[in-house]
Amino acid sequence: MNWYLDVLKKYAVFDGRARRTEHWMFFLFNAIAVIVVAAVDLAIGTFPLLYPIYFLAVLLPHVGVMIRRLHDTGRSGWWVLVCLVPVVGWIVLVVLLATEGEPRQNAYGPNPKPARAH
Repeated sequence: MNWYLDVLKKYAVFDGRARRTEHWMFFLFNAIAVIVVAAVDLAIGTFPLLYPIYFLAVLLPHVGVMIRRLHDTGRSGWWVLVCLVPVVGWIVLVVLLATEGEPRQNAYGPNPKPARAH
């Protein structure tokens, strides 16, 4: 749950780097939240009212963590626009987001992954 809250705290932060864990845990908790909000929305008979409000509320944090994740792989945040290409763009974006980050400092900042003790 901290992964989700940490991303929300960085609401509109588009600089720096994000680990794979940070991105994918936010994605997981966000997917669960979407299902819960949609179910509540249906249960109280207001669908679609709460779902779009929630979606808009987490849109910027989600884009921010995707851009920071791309920065961790050494790519510009503009790569997020590849998702505009139907089907293939989403596949490419998922592969880029799942790629391991650069182990050293890059143009976007220091490695967010703590060094392992040998």
